[in-house]
Amino acid sequence: MDQLIYTSMTGARYLMERQATLAQNLANASTTGYRADEVGLRAVPVRGQTAGTRVFTVETTIGSDFTPGPIQATGRNLDVAVKGSGWLAVQASDGNEAYTRAGSLQIGPDGTLQTDGGLQVQGDGGPIQIPDGVEPQIGADGTISGKSVGSSQITTLGRLKLVNPDPSQMVKGTDGLFRTRSGDPADQDPTVRVADASLEGSNVNPVDAMVGMISAARQFEMQTKLLSMAEQNDQKSSSLLSAS
Repeated sequence: MDQLIYTSMTGARYLMERQATLAQNLANASTTGYRADEVGLRAVPVRGQTAGTRVFTVETTIGSDFTPGPIQATGRNLDVAVKGSGWLAVQASDGNEAYTRAGSLQIGPDGTLQTDGGLQVQGDGGPIQIPDGVEPQIGADGTISGKSVGSSQITTLGRLKLVNPDPSQMVKGTDGLFRTRSGDPADQDPTVRVADASLEGSNVNPVDAMVGMISAARQFEMQTKLLSMAEQNDQKSSSLLSAS
């Protein structure tokens, strides 16, 4: 009887976690540059001399969906969207390099180019400094140029560090930023292109997320029914043994 309990108990547990993942995706359906999380379930036999027939259900972390989201024009000079595959390099709160697709940029109090979350955007030579009174423009290759108000002279201020590592080597942190599995900074990729005055939307499909949540809820209900069935069968078995 405990074979059924093992399977249904662990199945219900990880279906709850899958539901949480789907809810997280749905909550970020309108988050700029968000990449949907993906999970799966698999069966793993229990190790032991007397537990060969017992099976656990465990979660398999597939990773993230790297499908590009829709690009929408905003008309704002400091908005940028990566076209196709690629990432913007930023300095994470731990001081290490991380990567994002959220291109809503701003000029920080110290004059450096930052994300809307306050993280410094990395250029090919480190942080990018925007002088006072300069109106920045971002080119398709990530080059940032600008001219002072009332002046026609254009000055190159820096270039965004755009990278494109293998998606299988990218992992998402708890802060929502991506990093390489090795932790080493990725090399700049000159082929990555961006769209200026635009932002990339989330790649979450709200309809698919809702259908997935309904499916997970029904599967969880089935697992709880199996647990109840196992309990009833155990009680009946005990009654028969007592009667005999």
